Amino acid sequence: MIHGMLDRPLLLTMDELKRFPSVSRIHVMECSGNGFRNKGAKTAQEAHGLVSCSEWTGVPLSVLLREAGVQSGASWIVAEGSDAAKMTRSVPLAKAMNDVLLAYGQNGEAIRPEQGYPLRLFVPGWEGNISIKWLRRIKVVDQPYMTREETSKYTDLMPDGTARQFTFHLEAKSIITRPSGGDTLVPGAFCEVTGIAWTGRGTIVSVEVTTDGGATWHQAELQKPVLRIAHTRFRFPWKWDGKDTLIASRCTDDTGYTQPPLPELIKVRGMNSQYHNNGIQAWQIAADGKITNGNRA
Repeated sequence: MIHGMLDRPLLLTMDELKRFPSVSRIHVMECSGNGFRNKGAKTAQEAHGLVSCSEWTGVPLSVLLREAGVQSGASWIVAEGSDAAKMTRSVPLAKAMNDVLLAYGQNGEAIRPEQGYPLRLFVPGWEGNISIKWLRRIKVVDQPYMTREETSKYTDLMPDGTARQFTFHLEAKSIITRPSGGDTLVPGAFCEVTGIAWTGRGTIVSVEVTTDGGATWHQAELQKPVLRIAHTRFRFPWKWDGKDTLIASRCTDDTGYTQPPLPELIKVRGMNSQYHNNGIQAWQIAADGKITNGNRA
């Protein structure tokens, strides 16, 4: 159902929905709670594994909103799932008319049950919680509805007691996936440092790697194709000299924003927030070659 501030509300079956023009796009999806407090995480998966990149297929929401005729004064939509919790999020109308999809396909097949079958909202570049699964209705309204998921949850509580709200975007972020926690290196042996970078605001334009704890940074190679709001793999050739060190990556997107060190992020936001951590992830390499989480300190 698509209703609210519309000239022609719509009630569509899946068959009817699939008759509308569809698109397929490769985009990243990340939980906004991915890795803020990861001191106990031993591996890259444990530290920052709540992220994926898929090809999504569906109908642009803008097509249906134009079909329904959005009325003057409308400025938000409210999307509701059919799960037991009735997961509900408010989305600015400008975003809904831009690149939001009503997705029914993922990686060339129907969306699986745990991913929201038969239909989910997909909001590129924004925190994963807003991409409502098992979508049942969209209401066009003139204000955000201040649901549980955008008031008591998915807001960033600051040190002074105020909260950052509607922090939708996934900021530029990267992580070295090899070598990383749980791996063991051999001194003097060639090692290709590789990982992934992404941003919800556009495209990754550069990734830098440090192998000496941030004293120096070196440009890594970006593996093509470099897609908008998608994982970008980076590579950097290296030989470890057998000394204890920290390795890490940092990325920059096409807005000019560079991924910050985690201590700087915490200095600004404090430790009350459980969301939106895009701080640099370091890996500690010990003299015996064993690698552990360098963000534990």
